[in-house]
Amino acid sequence: MYERFYQLRERPFALSPDPEYLYPSRVHREALDYLRYGLESHAGFVVITGEIGSGKTTLVQTLLRGLDSQTTVGRIVNTMLEPRELIETIMIDFGLEAQARSKPQMLRDLAQYLVDQRLAGRLVLLVIDEAQNLSQAALEELRMLSNLETEKSKLMQIVMVGQPNLRDKLQAPELEQLRQRITVSYHLQPLDAGETANYINHRLRRAALGAPLEFPREVTSVIHARSRGVPRIINVICDAALVFGYAEERRQVDSALIDDVLEELELTGVLIPEPSPAGGPAPAVPERRPEPAFAGAAAPPSTLAHQEDLRRAEMASRAAMEQAARRAADMEQREEALRQRERELAEQRRILAEEYRLLRVQRAGAAPIAAAPALASRPGRPVAERFAPERPGLWAWVKRVTSGGHGAMEGNQ
Repeated sequence: MYERFYQLRERPFALSPDPEYLYPSRVHREALDYLRYGLESHAGFVVITGEIGSGKTTLVQTLLRGLDSQTTVGRIVNTMLEPRELIETIMIDFGLEAQARSKPQMLRDLAQYLVDQRLAGRLVLLVIDEAQNLSQAALEELRMLSNLETEKSKLMQIVMVGQPNLRDKLQAPELEQLRQRITVSYHLQPLDAGETANYINHRLRRAALGAPLEFPREVTSVIHARSRGVPRIINVICDAALVFGYAEERRQVDSALIDDVLEELELTGVLIPEPSPAGGPAPAVPERRPEPAFAGAAAPPSTLAHQEDLRRAEMASRAAMEQAARRAADMEQREEALRQRERELAEQRRILAEEYRLLRVQRAGAAPIAAAPALASRPGRPVAERFAPERPGLWAWVKRVTSGGHGAMEGNQ
């Protein structure tokens, strides 16, 4: 869309978790260090939490990309599972057969697999994304799986990644034993104003083909204030700013453009309008369903608005991706129809050329030769007779040329 206008090789603020665009902020560097320490020390459980859109998935993708070939990785992203379903999902992700097996059989097969991997000199890592959705029973099942160990280390390391309410769940008295097995834990904080500016311009530099576009500090400050430093909302605002700038053919993004972008995102419901200052009328906010409370505490209004912003941003991004996919499919169908038409025209030209060649040979008194496959499929009539009724104008011209050109000369005279 706007990539060519701004000389970009791709969209720098896409919502997909691409490790190529990970900005090494202080909190992300620390989180990566904690993750690597947990893996190198063969810790039992590692827990990484952060707000929605804080970059947890991108962080995990970066970690997995840096692992060597001696690490076997299983990853679970759908966590609305009961304990037995959790075990089945783990086995399937590691390529094990889980169908028509009792729970004791599945646990036996999984334990044997982990032992075989260790004997082969391989480490086994299980990454559970959206771990806040796991029930207490499923979390307790994970603790039981962590008991699979040798005298020196665990047979399987487990990394749980989730939203802040995962920490609330882990504080439950029933999960005391699991909590004691967590050796590494880190919470991703939002970016501050300076990191927001560096984050935005870092992604623009990564995507640039020539001299990179740069957002000035007054623009990044407005984006930071509106996004609260959450990378996913920053991406939504910046991507919309590039779309607006492209539509208005503005090479630079300034404060006026950002103000227009924020107003449009609020009007379309992608972002929830900010509360008005004290004494002023509050803007109309679409009705939203509050998030369920955990550990007996209700979520504050600011958290609800933040989560609503992110849900709307995800819906807008999903709709844009579906529309782009439909356009790509339509374009592919049109191109295939054009290619088919070109093949048909090429075949028609080949048949005409072959018929013309055979006519010239026949008129010149050459020895008979085999007809083209297209002609051989229509036996019973001489070549000249089959050709002449269909194209009389062309046949008359061929006759004049092959007879020596006298007729053509007389006609001209």
